Amino acid sequence: MTVRRLLLLVPLVMAVAFLVFVVVQFAPNDPAYNALGTNATPAARHAWIIAHGLNQPLPVQYLRFLGQALHGSLGVTQDTNQPVVQVVGRALPVTLALSAFGLVIAIVVAGLLGATAAMYRNRWPDQVIRAVSMAGLATPSFWLGIMMIQFFALHLGWFPSGGFVGPSQSFTGWLQSLALPSIALGVPVGASLSRALRASMVEELDKGYVRTAIGNGLPTVVVVGRNVLRNALVTPLTVLGLTVGTLIGGALVIETIFDLPGMGTLLLHGVTNGDAGLVEGIVLTVAIGFILANLAVDILLVFVNPRLRGGS
Repeated sequence: MTVRRLLLLVPLVMAVAFLVFVVVQFAPNDPAYNALGTNATPAARHAWIIAHGLNQPLPVQYLRFLGQALHGSLGVTQDTNQPVVQVVGRALPVTLALSAFGLVIAIVVAGLLGATAAMYRNRWPDQVIRAVSMAGLATPSFWLGIMMIQFFALHLGWFPSGGFVGPSQSFTGWLQSLALPSIALGVPVGASLSRALRASMVEELDKGYVRTAIGNGLPTVVVVGRNVLRNALVTPLTVLGLTVGTLIGGALVIETIFDLPGMGTLLLHGVTNGDAGLVEGIVLTVAIGFILANLAVDILLVFVNPRLRGGS
């Protein structure tokens, strides 16, 4: 399975690049006027279009775009005239850090809630956790972020309400600037994963080998930690692969709420200014990140469930 997914990676990336190119090409904006200004003459607009090859057929433009992307070149931004790759490269670490912290929080929340609910199924801890997970699942990350700003930042003053501090400036400040956004991003995803983990663990706990092991005197904690939890991870990991898009998309929205200089804020800037090259670079980077994240989940599934190795 893993080898097959690796072989499909190249055509999949090319298909994503084509989709991004087509969507941007048919967007309701004029790149010439966006670059030159609304006071540009028709002659200047025509010359700009010819200089950038926009008068050529779409297949030719796509092949040029794909060739530039493969060589690490996506043009320059319209407002600052900086290479798109460099602009995206400065914003990407912020989004990666936010997504990574959000993923860690989601895994911790899912592990604590899901495992506890499964061990105390149909008892009051299970009922409370199921209600909490349903509330977390129904809570949009952007709304949770706004509420956390109101309470933890503006009311208590424990965290900054927005802005970003780089790790080279202050490691503590970096963690503080990412704390609330990461929690807002990770809690809804963790709530979804906790329900999958609970269901999978409950199914595993009902199997005969668990009752036999516990009946032979093995501590329940050892049986759950060594066998049940590992065998129950297949379904939650599959759900995690399906929610990677939610995590990445949520990170882009959360960045605009907390004024983080990541891909989401940059995407909003590119859409507002009609910068087609910048939008193409951001969307293509996010799409490739989504594909690679799902590939990583598939590889992790192979290690968790050795039976999948036969199809790789």
